[in-house]
Amino acid sequence: MCMRSRGIAECSIYMESQNLTDVSEFLLLGLSDDPNLQPLLFGFFLSLYLVTLFGNVLIILVISSDPHLHIPMYFFLSNLSLADISISTTTIPKMLVNLQTYNKSITYRGCLTQLTFFSLFAFLESLLLTVMAYDRLVAICHPLHYLVIMNPRTCGLLVLASFLISFLTSLLHYLMMLQLTFCENVEIPHFFCDPPQLVNLACSNTFISNLLIYFIGTIFGGVPLLGILYSYAQIISSILRVSSSDGKYKAFSTCGSHLSVVCLFFGTGLGMYVSSTVLSSPRKSAVASVMYTVVTPMLNPFIYSLRNKDIKNALWRIFCRII
Repeated sequence: MCMRSRGIAECSIYMESQNLTDVSEFLLLGLSDDPNLQPLLFGFFLSLYLVTLFGNVLIILVISSDPHLHIPMYFFLSNLSLADISISTTTIPKMLVNLQTYNKSITYRGCLTQLTFFSLFAFLESLLLTVMAYDRLVAICHPLHYLVIMNPRTCGLLVLASFLISFLTSLLHYLMMLQLTFCENVEIPHFFCDPPQLVNLACSNTFISNLLIYFIGTIFGGVPLLGILYSYAQIISSILRVSSSDGKYKAFSTCGSHLSVVCLFFGTGLGMYVSSTVLSSPRKSAVASVMYTVVTPMLNPFIYSLRNKDIKNALWRIFCRII
């Protein structure tokens, strides 16, 4: 049996000689081994998940039901909420099942499926935030041509292109993981199947896989962020040329919610991957990733609803119709 105690090098040689390249399941170690904390963690993450579902579904329903919100900005926001729901649904339910049943296992295919969908929706959110920054750039810098440039066909194509690029990249992640071999009794010090964690636990040569993961992370983290920074540099330059203080405040207010979400998403995402290299304990890195995978999708709808006058007015109109 190819056990972890034999070491990665010995395990790799054994696998090559015996042609054993498959494992049936992995173990997700989660956030804590203390059995007394399991019920508390279950209740805490179940609450976060329900709040995430409620907030994002509410945003989608409000935008779809209110004609005043049928504009590009809120079309992209509804897709962002859908991506938030998907990210949480990819990771949290499996963690809740493991906490409830005191069973840490996840099948090999289940792990690859979770990894693929998590990558898909994380990449999609990154691209959607970039598209939303471009939307604000056109709205503020080219207001007279806004409805012509950001017509429904263009908006639909931008979302479709973001999804297709994210899908192809997540598929690349999946195919890359299929090429790796693993020893038996693989223990993942995380609450979901994170690509860097899996690559580090592989018995085969992971140089190309590590290089590819960091390349993809740089492209989908750095390029969208640079696009957002460029958009806001143009926006700020345009706003500063406005003579009216009321005009400046109105322009900045339309960007406030999006900028807050951008800082939250990229800040926590960058913090998660920095912590994975800086922190000596992988378990501490897993705790840090909670902000990126759980807290951020939960806070996004509240940032938009509390800071956005149009969303609050739409919520009030729906409330008035109900009562």
